[in-house]
Amino acid sequence: MSFMSDFKEFAVKGNVVDLAVAVIIGGAFGKIVEALVGDIIMPVVGAIIGKIDFSNFFIPLGAVPAGTEMTLAALKKANVPVLAYGDFITIAINFLILAFVIFLMVRLISKLKRAAPPAPAPATPEDVLLLREIRDALKR
Repeated sequence: MSFMSDFKEFAVKGNVVDLAVAVIIGGAFGKIVEALVGDIIMPVVGAIIGKIDFSNFFIPLGAVPAGTEMTLAALKKANVPVLAYGDFITIAINFLILAFVIFLMVRLISKLKRAAPPAPAPATPEDVLLLREIRDALKR
């Protein structure tokens, strides 16, 4: 087989197409979870602990130039190294939610696969039935 025919056979297999669909849906689902975490969960958590914006949780690791505003965006613009642990917290929560939802989906799919009833045994062919009747008659 040539290289192109090998590639064509690989590319049209069901698993490759399924993987491509999963990547596209996963990307879209990731955006939904990102919006859920950033716009709904983190503001509520921030309101409970008294801080509104987790993205402004940071520690400057270098000298801050005079007159620079103490926000993450301003410090990054001034090239001040910062430890932005608030962004990490948001991304970690985002990951945990996404991993949990994917776990639930995989678990549901595996339950559905196990719950499928086994296929009924195929009917015995007529010639086999006739041979069995002849065998049973000869035994008598």
